[in-house]
Amino acid sequence: MSFSKHLRVQVNELWEKEQSHPFIQEIGDGKLPLTNFQYFMKQDYIFLIEFCKVIAICVAKTEKISDIKFFSSLLNETINTEMDLHISFCSDFGITKQELEKTLPSKVTQSYTNHLLKVAYSKSALDIAVSILPCAWGYSEIGQNLKSKGLPDNSPLYSKWIELYSSKEFEELSNQIKCFIDIEANNVSEKYKNDLENIFITSSHHEYDFWDSAYKLLP
Repeated sequence: MSFSKHLRVQVNELWEKEQSHPFIQEIGDGKLPLTNFQYFMKQDYIFLIEFCKVIAICVAKTEKISDIKFFSSLLNETINTEMDLHISFCSDFGITKQELEKTLPSKVTQSYTNHLLKVAYSKSALDIAVSILPCAWGYSEIGQNLKSKGLPDNSPLYSKWIELYSSKEFEELSNQIKCFIDIEANNVSEKYKNDLENIFITSSHHEYDFWDSAYKLLP
């Protein structure tokens, strides 16, 4: 079993709980209140900014040219493509760019991004990749699972969101992160692998809390 698959097994119960969360399920059936999704999109905008910083640090800490190219590409994709899509998508939901820029992070968003930045500044590129994998992989799984149940015809905007995260292109990004992790993890000790596992589990808990906070509209 690859190391990334091993990590996935460790959080299976938590990720299943995430998949069945009412926020996710109500996106799938088109019934999620607009207020909750607007909250989510605003907080996700803040998250993406910090996420880009984390990837930038990862670029600086990688050693192989091929890895520098990949994480640089991931940074470019996130900051130029995904961020632009996010701003455009927010506009569709009635959120202006000015509103996004004035949004303050919730306690949950702050805690999540602090965790990622702490790993980024204090640890290696491998640790960083493990810390961001639950976000990339989790969104891909959520998008694909929701699409497999059928798009909500009554909510074309939620359908558009599902289409984005169920795409092969988005899945490929998480697959490349997994590939990097699996190669690098071949050369580390069992103790190091345990530390990486803890980082992955912590990020997974933050992912769940991020969805939950959007459903509960937590400050």
